[in-house]
Amino acid sequence: MSSPAAGQLARLTGLTVREARVVGSQHGYQHLMVTLAGGLRAFAKLAADPAPGTPGTPGTPGTPGTPGTADPAPSGADDIAAAFAAEASGLRWLAEAKAVPVPEVLAAGRAALVLSMVRPGQATPEAAFGFGAGLARLHAAGAERFGAPWRGFIASLPLDNTSGPQWPEWYASRRLLPYLRRAVDSGTLGPQDARLVEAVIDRIGSLAGPAEPPSRIHGDCWAGNVLWSGGQGWLIDPAAHGGHRETDLAMLALFGVPYLDRITAGYNDAVPLAAGWRDRIPLHQLHPLLVHACMFGASYRDAVRSAARAVLAN
Repeated sequence: MSSPAAGQLARLTGLTVREARVVGSQHGYQHLMVTLAGGLRAFAKLAADPAPGTPGTPGTPGTPGTPGTADPAPSGADDIAAAFAAEASGLRWLAEAKAVPVPEVLAAGRAALVLSMVRPGQATPEAAFGFGAGLARLHAAGAERFGAPWRGFIASLPLDNTSGPQWPEWYASRRLLPYLRRAVDSGTLGPQDARLVEAVIDRIGSLAGPAEPPSRIHGDCWAGNVLWSGGQGWLIDPAAHGGHRETDLAMLALFGVPYLDRITAGYNDAVPLAAGWRDRIPLHQLHPLLVHACMFGASYRDAVRSAARAVLAN
């Protein structure tokens, strides 16, 4: 077919584009279903300027927001290029562990990202157990340090991946504090809310649990970023970095992934979790809740408060 999108994707992949169909948009990118030469099916993200409030497409990468709320995109061509590069680097890094399937990066450029298609399927208890075991193996593949060597993004927001040797201090300074400041500066969180989160930061060393080495984590592992296909759970749309393995499990619990109990059982069967990990779930959920407060406003204020209070109650 002939269209600007098809031409751009053909130049990027080096393959003839038989079809490029827009199926939605999210985080300021168009989402396209693409058919390449030889019948190869692909999913593409293309830098675009969609109408505000355009809903995302179910089953494609993204983060849930408040219905009808505009979802800001990374600002500027350099940020868009960095966001695509971060996703491509994260997928390739996760794939190296050969633990959980991820889409293949077919091409990555400054204004587009093309991935192999993951055909949708159904979650089952058996697939969930296997996914949990695979997630444990992924984490066990490890990372050199907390952080990552690429610029990070979570949904449409920048993510500071500057490395650090100790997780509690790294999590407080690279994950909690930047988004707390952003939410306060925007007026989404008030002084009382800030004091709650600051109290968590002040006590982070005693709240973080037993010391763990850096794990190879997905980093944005909510239910929408797990696709079920071919009897397996696939990971998409990562904010991958060296982090704490409990972060991915806490994210899965935050928005209700199917068969969470079987995922947890599979994980523990492969690599047992540290004692008290369930009590630390609110600590690991505090960062994504702050991110959501920054992106979607005051509708997440109560969730931030509740998580902070739960952390401090432990």
